[in-house]
Amino acid sequence: MADLDALRLRWTRALEGARAANAGPGSAAPDPVPYADNLLARWQEPQRHYHTLTHLTAVLDHVDVLEKYAADPDVVRLAAWFHDAVYLPERSENEERSARLAERALPEAGVSAEKTAEVARLVRLTVTHDPADDDRDGQVLCDADLAILAASPSAYAAYTAAVREEYHFVPNDAFRTGRAAILRRLLDLPRLFRTPYGQTEWEATARWNIASELEILSLPEDPAS
Repeated sequence: MADLDALRLRWTRALEGARAANAGPGSAAPDPVPYADNLLARWQEPQRHYHTLTHLTAVLDHVDVLEKYAADPDVVRLAAWFHDAVYLPERSENEERSARLAERALPEAGVSAEKTAEVARLVRLTVTHDPADDDRDGQVLCDADLAILAASPSAYAAYTAAVREEYHFVPNDAFRTGRAAILRRLLDLPRLFRTPYGQTEWEATARWNIASELEILSLPEDPAS
């Protein structure tokens, strides 16, 4: 069970860090908590099974691990909060809608136009998870988001089961075909992870997990399931 108070505190610290340079003498910034509560409510919507507060917490934890590689860690943390803030499994524009939510909320919350634009750019980057070689913040966010691929076998199995539950409305054959195509695209990438830590600590395990899932998907479906 996610600790909502701890998450509110993490949001507040990231927001205050991002808007610090934008605060003039005597300026009064809005209370961070209502913005946190709006996002927390979104992350607890009933259609979510993988893209939940557990995923948000894991991504934030991974950003903490990778913080030294980021140009602006607090901006990356805000992007983590927004990257799946809008999530409807049957829709294909979730990242775009999440980015637009950030573009509306962050200026009101006291974040500069420049940093707001960067948060939105990072959110949109999670469509492809393909940051440029010089995109330090993009590399950190994408690695943090994909770190689940390097989970232990039991955690990886729980992840794949939760993803399947989110797409419960998709017939098995179609889901297996689509999921396999996504996994093959990932394996075809020269690198899944772009930060030095991700490459060293996560790359090999992630590739093993993905290959194992592909093997399972290629097995004939049990007619009793």
